[in-house]
Amino acid sequence: MKLGARIFKTGIAIILALFLAKMFGLKSPVFAGIAAIFAVQPTIYRSYLSIIEQIQGNIIGAITAVFFVLLLGNDFLIVGLAAIIVITINLKLKIENTISLSLVTLIAIMENPGGDFIEFALLRFSTIMLGILSAFIVNLVFLPPKYENKLYYKITKITEEITKWIRLRHASEYTLLKNGIEKIKEDMIKLDQLYLMYKEERNYFKRNDLAKSRKLVIYRQMISAVKKSLETLKKLHRFENEFFEMPTSFQEVIQEQLDCLINHHEQLLLKFIGKTRLHGENEDPKVCLNKKELLELFLALQKESNDPEDAMFFHMMQVVSTIIEYGEQLEHLDLLIHSFQSYHKRDNEVEIEKVEE
Repeated sequence: MKLGARIFKTGIAIILALFLAKMFGLKSPVFAGIAAIFAVQPTIYRSYLSIIEQIQGNIIGAITAVFFVLLLGNDFLIVGLAAIIVITINLKLKIENTISLSLVTLIAIMENPGGDFIEFALLRFSTIMLGILSAFIVNLVFLPPKYENKLYYKITKITEEITKWIRLRHASEYTLLKNGIEKIKEDMIKLDQLYLMYKEERNYFKRNDLAKSRKLVIYRQMISAVKKSLETLKKLHRFENEFFEMPTSFQEVIQEQLDCLINHHEQLLLKFIGKTRLHGENEDPKVCLNKKELLELFLALQKESNDPEDAMFFHMMQVVSTIIEYGEQLEHLDLLIHSFQSYHKRDNEVEIEKVEE
């Protein structure tokens, strides 16, 4: 079981909220701790957006509670009706993320007040607000994880997994490869989430904005290349039988092209972090077939066939076109990386460390 940074941040936010509530002499400090739980966010930018929404939700819950208690009392049926109103208001204002906190505020204020109700409501409102602010302070003080580091490592890991299956697909069982593809599809969802986290990170210095913008373009293209490599694997898996019915010479050409592309893909990831050279002398002279050569080879093979209209060729056309598109994605990624490293020489050393997921 792994304990991530957010788990520690949540615990620290609760401790801080409870400590401040007791220090200020607020009754029922537990509500400050509960509010802190809702307000902890993975990034500073999300924390900023969250605190604005949480304050709004807290105000909505407090005002609704005071209104209903003063007019109708605090019977349990009235509390339920007020909860429906609070949920509706939050949905109308499109701040549904704050519904839970709004309801906590509502119930905390509408419970049996005893003495001066307005003073009681203000104390509960202040207690919950203190919890929100405590979480915001923790989000500011404790720096978020290096999402660029996590993003690059995740891209590398998924790429390695896809290239492994492309290389070993002949020797692997059908069900194993199918399960492997499903697992990669789940990882792609997490990858998109990491990209959003990295995109939301804010630079503290304006001079880093341009480099960050260019990196975002590169990482987006890296993800596009990974998705296209996964699509290539899926096509090869789907039309595996048709592929083995093709002439041996064609199978060898396709395999060589795949080996060339996935090797190029791996080299580009290393190139981005400065582990390989830029374009220049003494580079590996081996190059992949361009799309025209690969397409002409396939069309010539189809033309020479006794049955050019065979469905096998239409299926193989999908495989060939996907491989061509995969190569185009890599070419574009290569161009972006080369441009970035040429114009941002001070920023082109991307420090990537292996991270735990």
